[in-house]
This record gives sequence, structure tokens and C-alpha cells, in this order.
Amino acid sequence: MRRLYWATGFSFAGLLMVAGWTAHAADPSFETTARYILEVVKAFRTAYVLQVVEHIKGTGVSVQEDWEKNAHLLPLPAQFVKGAADQVDGLEIGLIGLAPLNPANRPKTTAEVNALIQLEKNRDKRFVGFMDGDQFKALSADLALVQSCVDCHNRHPRSSRRNFQRWDVMGALVVRFKPDGMTEGLSLPAEPPKRGPGPLERMTPPPTTAPPWVR
Repeated sequence: MRRLYWATGFSFAGLLMVAGWTAHAADPSFETTARYILEVVKAFRTAYVLQVVEHIKGTGVSVQEDWEKNAHLLPLPAQFVKGAADQVDGLEIGLIGLAPLNPANRPKTTAEVNALIQLEKNRDKRFVGFMDGDQFKALSADLALVQSCVDCHNRHPRSSRRNFQRWDVMGALVVRFKPDGMTEGLSLPAEPPKRGPGPLERMTPPPTTAPPWVR
């Protein structure tokens, strides 16, 4: 299982490096580049949750915050994303939220707070991109895919919020980069290629309840 984790992580980091090398064109490309990067991050995070975290239930292997201490433990999804993103130069990639378990995952600026609020108000929005100082930033809604995500956040001793429900917006995947500091590389198409609905889209029910900030 650890081999699967490392193989997935290295593949993830490799794709992020390729995406990072392409972020050099004029202003309109910044949002396109960010969309590509976040699509890759979301795909790997979703696959990790559905095909690793859910798969190991009942096997004696579990997902824990202090996973490095025991060979029978695996990292939390947020740690998996951070571990892969740390291998990439020139980009900041991670998970942030208004009520994170790890204080390091709080939004860094008022603009990031406002973007998180936008995503929580409208789950269908999914993506927000903007300039913030000398960085271009983009956020993509991070949904509670499985019940174990909800239970972990609601029961954690450091949790500042305990009323999450499945499919709530729990936070956002974020990418930050300085447009002038990106390495020149191949240009990207105007838009990511169209694809059929993936596991996340097929699983996601239509929003039928008010977002958590209203409840």
C-alpha cells in the first residue's frame, strides 16, 4: 500500500511540474493555467480518497495525521496533496479553509477569505481566480466526498466547526504563483479539453440544501 502511495505521489508531482512549466503566457493564460493545475490536483486527490482511503477500510491500514510513525498508516488527503506539491518549484499548492484542522491551512489574505465565502455560498461555482498583490491565485471548491471526511472534521479535537455534512464545501484547493516568476515553456490551449464526467461529478448530488454558512 505504501508503494501505491509513493507511486501516486510521484506521478502527481510530475504532472504538476509539467503544468508549472507552461505558466508563462499573457494575462488570459493565468486563469487557464490555474484551471489545468487544479484539475490535476483535484483528480489525484479524488482518486486518493476513493481508491486508497476508502479501499483500505477494514484492512488494518488506516489514514492518520501522524502516519510517518507507523508503516501501517497513510497520510490524510490534505497531507497527500501537500507532500506532492512540495516537490514542485515556483508554485504554492495546498488546501485551505475557513475552519481548518491545521492552522497552517487558513487563508493567507482577505481576498482568499472572500473567495472561500463565494465558493461556500454557491457550490456550483467551483472555481475562483484573481490577482492578489503580485500573485495570481485560484481556488477550487473542496467537497466532503465521503462520510469519513465529515466524521474526521466533526470529531477532531482541534475542530472549530462540528456540523459538516456530506457534499458540503469544506474548503478549497488553492494554487498561487507569481506570473513574472514562472519558467518559460510550452503554451497551453485556450481551454482544458472537454471530458466526460469523472467520479466526482457522477457522485455529486444537486444542491438541495442551503450551504453550511446559512444553516
